Amino acid sequence: MKDQTEPKREPAYLRLYRRLRERITEGAYPFGGKLPSKRVLAADAGVSVVTAEHALAILCDEGYLEARQRSGYFVVYSESEVFVPAEEEAFPAAPPLPEGGRAAAGQAFPFSVLARTMRRVLSERGESLLIKSPNDGCPELRRAVAAYLLRSRGMAVGPSQIVVGSGAEYLYSQCVALFGRDKVFGIEDPSYEKIRRVYQASGAVCEPLRLGRGGIRSDELERSRADVLHVTPFRSFPSGVTASASKRREYLRWAEERDAWIVEDDFDSEFAPSGKAVDTVFSLDRGGRVVYMNTFSKTVAPSIRVGYMVLPPELLERYRRRIGFCSCTVPIFEQYVLAELLQSGDFERHVNRVRRFLRRAQENGKEVG
Repeated sequence: MKDQTEPKREPAYLRLYRRLRERITEGAYPFGGKLPSKRVLAADAGVSVVTAEHALAILCDEGYLEARQRSGYFVVYSESEVFVPAEEEAFPAAPPLPEGGRAAAGQAFPFSVLARTMRRVLSERGESLLIKSPNDGCPELRRAVAAYLLRSRGMAVGPSQIVVGSGAEYLYSQCVALFGRDKVFGIEDPSYEKIRRVYQASGAVCEPLRLGRGGIRSDELERSRADVLHVTPFRSFPSGVTASASKRREYLRWAEERDAWIVEDDFDSEFAPSGKAVDTVFSLDRGGRVVYMNTFSKTVAPSIRVGYMVLPPELLERYRRRIGFCSCTVPIFEQYVLAELLQSGDFERHVNRVRRFLRRAQENGKEVG
């Protein structure tokens, strides 16, 4: 019998993607340089041209490469240059998104699957659903989220680092309590209006930082007096701007140099149509300066007011001391339902289905060159 714990073999397009990304970040393919053709890359890697195209598309989505019609793929990632003029030229980079998010514009989570899962949880959990949730969230959901983040995002975190709360807005207020009301929170300009309003209502000072094509402008970061930087690296609302790979690493350098913190608001990235979620700032962080935040309101349903944040180990003791006493604001029934959706694979099947839908829509909208 096959060992069920044996890890799945990574798809060929992801292996090629990781190899090319490593060569780009190490400088083998320098900023502005042109990559070999997709046919040469496919032959060297022993994969099909379609597989090579998929890997290159992901690198373009993440801001490592730029595809130029009839010219090929060029490197736009630069770790050594803090100010990249091409990133600062124009705004916005993409048409504004509706506030409902991609899932609302694509496909909703299947109600039949959600209803079946709820019935199963009611049947199997019984009166245990009446028990108060632990303050950080029930262990089953935190373990399921940790496993999902490892599978989908390459984020190796423990359940003890995960805090469950009733949506992103509640977690924003928790961040103010965690870092302190005396801190200045730098926010994207423009950004989702409730980010500013919740921070200010919680007693924090907000500093707007203008966006460029690739994220917050470098000159804005340089002049900023923020102690905490709130960023939405993937498809920031309402601008549609996605932070480039260079910009994500610039955020980390900024936080390290300023002894500052980053709150990464990752509300929409599961639905990246490339088939691989964009690398998180949290996964690139080596200094423990990033708090990662996500919600199920976009991926499951707006009525599911459940979000979670992932704390770096460096912040765990501060969290326990300052706000660890707060009761969990999510009913335990909803937590068990989400844990079951993650463990059964239903959640990821839905995410993959929406990605395929968006990818087909994107391909149908492309001009044939």
